[in-house]
Amino acid sequence: MSNSKPPRVIPVHDQRQSAHPMPPANTHGGPSLTTLPMDRLGRPLRDLRISVTDRCNFRCSYCMPKEVFDKDYQYLPQSALLSFEEIVQVAREFVGLGVQKIRLTGGEPLLRKNLELLIAQLAVLRTPQGQPLDITLTTNGALLARKAKALRDAGLQRVTVSLDGLDDGVFRQMNDVDFPVSEVLKGIEAAQAAGLGPIKVNMVVKRGTNDHEILAMARHFRGTGIVLRFIEYMDVGATNGWRMDEVLPSAQVVERLQTEFALVPLEAFAPGETAQRWAYADAQGKPDAHAGEIGVISSVTQAFCGDCNRARLSTEGQLYLCLFASRGYDLRSLLRGGASANDLAGSIRAIWAQRDDRYSMLRASLPASDVAAPGRRVEMSYIGG
Repeated sequence: MSNSKPPRVIPVHDQRQSAHPMPPANTHGGPSLTTLPMDRLGRPLRDLRISVTDRCNFRCSYCMPKEVFDKDYQYLPQSALLSFEEIVQVAREFVGLGVQKIRLTGGEPLLRKNLELLIAQLAVLRTPQGQPLDITLTTNGALLARKAKALRDAGLQRVTVSLDGLDDGVFRQMNDVDFPVSEVLKGIEAAQAAGLGPIKVNMVVKRGTNDHEILAMARHFRGTGIVLRFIEYMDVGATNGWRMDEVLPSAQVVERLQTEFALVPLEAFAPGETAQRWAYADAQGKPDAHAGEIGVISSVTQAFCGDCNRARLSTEGQLYLCLFASRGYDLRSLLRGGASANDLAGSIRAIWAQRDDRYSMLRASLPASDVAAPGRRVEMSYIGG
């Protein structure tokens, strides 16, 4: 593990109250209200990620560095957070506009008190075709062992666990609160036992910090039914001091894996999928169903914005159209101002219709100052990954 390049931490500029002006809502009928909305690049709305808290019990340097998110950091007051009833109200309108999958995020979502009650309310929603939603959650796993069964009983279907290494020293360094990796592994086991699956494990790879853990992680999860995904270290937010030389391209991750494992590429499950999938190969060079698969998420070196169908709702009701956005749209004001369901749906439709976000595709053509000094971008801990 190299300590030659200590992380640069940039003070955070609070953008939580900064919002785009709301576009005129389309609520007056016509053909546009009889079809599902498409954005300016022809992308439908299929995936909604909802942040339920801006708090976390880890201080990972790439997300919530301790130098910024310290004991004096001012988190949002409880009154600013959307209530469960408000979240369900918004989610219902998104589902009516085409959303089929809801992912709960944070911060660390398991810190939100009584989260199972929210999951139970979301689980009864149905698409216009009468289909249940795909409801999932991303967690650091610290509280998963004690909560897995209750989450499953409430209607949660799957979990994704963030785990950046198996070496306990590396893991404690990356979470920066001295939390042991063994407790996260217990959480994953509890989630499997509860039937929360298929489980995905996400590893953010930082060159020189934990990239030596790639093969160990693959060995550990191969054949377990758990899908391991390697994520390029992204320039999200303003506080992590991101540097391109700390990015290990996914192509090199695959090359490292192929020094020990035979891999065969797999097709994407659906349009808008973020991960490139690889199966472990059997002796005949075919996908080995028992060994399973891995994925790589290449948002820096191989942008996948072209078919991105995700929207993000912050914990205080700001709607963001891109992980790299600087401002959202204030849906909370609509909710608390007495907007009807029709008004809310019309506003969401109008917001999505003017969307043209594609930051990762444009990154290479942007001025270096825009990439190196991302002070205008919102924090990952605020809108979820």
